[in-house]
Amino acid sequence: MASVIISSIGKKLLMSIAGIFLILFLLVHMGINLLVILFDDPMVYNRAAHFMSSSIVIKVFEILLFGGFLLHILYALILQVQNWLARPKRHRKYNFSNTSFFSKFMIHTAAIIGVFLVIHLIDFYFKAKFGKGSEIIYEGVVYHDFAGEVIRKFQMPGFVIFYILSFLFLGFHLLHGFQSAFKTFGLYDLKYARSINILGLVYTIIVVTGFSIIPIIIYFTQPA
Repeated sequence: MASVIISSIGKKLLMSIAGIFLILFLLVHMGINLLVILFDDPMVYNRAAHFMSSSIVIKVFEILLFGGFLLHILYALILQVQNWLARPKRHRKYNFSNTSFFSKFMIHTAAIIGVFLVIHLIDFYFKAKFGKGSEIIYEGVVYHDFAGEVIRKFQMPGFVIFYILSFLFLGFHLLHGFQSAFKTFGLYDLKYARSINILGLVYTIIVVTGFSIIPIIIYFTQPA
């Protein structure tokens, strides 16, 4: 079992499993974030965020989520380093005809996404965990005012641009990652390739559009 995990195929398999887990999480996260613009009452979003941070089930899911992130990043780095070591003469010109456009830049898009993720966690997750975020009392219960913090962030043009660009890079990352996961599971053949490509494209468009529309609407409808 250990030999399978440390093998190249094993690493790709575990990274793909973690990647699919993160793909599902993005849909859930996007659905909750959309509450900010779908409802005029900010407490709809605040109560949803409060549930996500206080539910025992969600706390277990949160541990799995961070484990998935770390696993995905760790194996991605290991596989990338192994690829670099396999062709040490970097100055030579290689034939990438069998490599997709997006796969060539996976490590670059991953680095940009990583920077965004760190900033995002500092802005929201760690503030809530360590009690440094703004709070609001509603029906006798203390909530973190995530809605207010989101709105304030998206009133800053620089942050809006950075946020949207980050999700565009995430989109590039997802397009290849979606196909790569199915290839790892042996499900990407001529019979299903077209359907998988379309599914991956639709999923990517939904995620990138869903997340990007939030700062755009807030910025233009709730100016600072």
